[in-house]
Amino acid sequence: MGVMVRQDVAAYALEELKKAGADKAACRVACGRKEELNVEANKFTLMRTLFTDSLSLKAICGGKKGVIAINKLDKDSIDQAVSDCIALSDSSVPDDAENIAEKIENKCFDLSLGCSDMDAMYSRTNEFLRQLRDEYPHIVLEGMTSDFNAAHSTYMNSNGVTFDENREYYSFSTMFSAKDGEKSSSFNGYGANLVSLDVPFIDIGMQKTLLDESVKSSSTRMVDGKFIGKVIVTPACEDMIWHTILDCFLSDLALVQGTSRWKDSLGKKIADSKLTMRLSPLHASVVAGERVTADGYESRDADIIRQGELTSFALSLYGSLKTGKPRANNTAFSNIEVVSGDTPLEDMIKSVERGVLLNRFSGGSPGSSGDVSGVAKNSFLIENGAIVDALSETMISFNIVDILMNIPAISVERRENGVTSLPWCCFDGITISGKAT
Repeated sequence: MGVMVRQDVAAYALEELKKAGADKAACRVACGRKEELNVEANKFTLMRTLFTDSLSLKAICGGKKGVIAINKLDKDSIDQAVSDCIALSDSSVPDDAENIAEKIENKCFDLSLGCSDMDAMYSRTNEFLRQLRDEYPHIVLEGMTSDFNAAHSTYMNSNGVTFDENREYYSFSTMFSAKDGEKSSSFNGYGANLVSLDVPFIDIGMQKTLLDESVKSSSTRMVDGKFIGKVIVTPACEDMIWHTILDCFLSDLALVQGTSRWKDSLGKKIADSKLTMRLSPLHASVVAGERVTADGYESRDADIIRQGELTSFALSLYGSLKTGKPRANNTAFSNIEVVSGDTPLEDMIKSVERGVLLNRFSGGSPGSSGDVSGVAKNSFLIENGAIVDALSETMISFNIVDILMNIPAISVERRENGVTSLPWCCFDGITISGKAT
């Protein structure tokens, strides 16, 4: 569906919402295509093309919001969605913070590649399978997907805002474990977004590193006793620290409810001065990053923490109006960038007397206190400055607010996967112990 057709659909939906009683209205029309290859147990199992259409509507009537999404774009379906959206607004509670973006400058963003090269994508996927067989005979590839994604969308609202986006990119994801006789490792996974197929999948980001470490993880041990030590969080473990910061301390929910320990910390020091963390959808390494926020603004990169100081919350328009705090420049929570430090990774490891190299973390989100506990997965014990053993059933616990003030080093090296750009980051003061009883 072309730009003009999408705009016609959006304009029609907006007009019908206003006719039905909406004071303010917004809609997004999206059309997608995915060309996909699937692998299971090291063999090709599926090739398919998927098409998706969607329409999301928002109506505000007397301060009351209605929101609905459908996957059809014919007139009858749109008319029904408009009626349902207005009905939802009628039954909701008035909220003065409900609003839509004001018009600033309408734009079209073209992140297209031209066309897909399915032959090249098949060749790269098959090459990855051959490399596993030849170089990693102990790796079991439990699943793999490689695909070409095309997404085209139009956002419009009743303030005259219009944004069009065309995105195209390749991606791959893998799920694997290692098996050596009766011994096996925990499963692990990796994935990346790509603008080209020039580089073998195995050489992208941390894919090869994680395969190497899975092979070493078929034999594991528990740590002896319980101790306070350092944990080196790798770029593969993006959720334990970086996503938790955004979700639990800086997002709409935490700030609107007033549970965030940082609700009054804008402009104040909340982390070690070594730490600069950004949301960077426009970063050169980010593939098809956000260009239009969910609430209808042009996306811009934004520092969240700059040299240890909290410089921005991650609030939507609603969260901003509800709390009176500044709206974030983007809503791209996945496009996290942490600025590299000045310590080579080798030296960082050498500086750890006893601790953990952490690739994956399985644990719940912290409460308002910031306390976190969970199990280290696909991780390694560090003793006397050397990586010595793969770990099993090792518990780690810490307070995320406290350890951000205790960062001995951030690595010079970092890894990029088309979504994030992250270094290795060392945190001190973490409790490490064997399996909880």
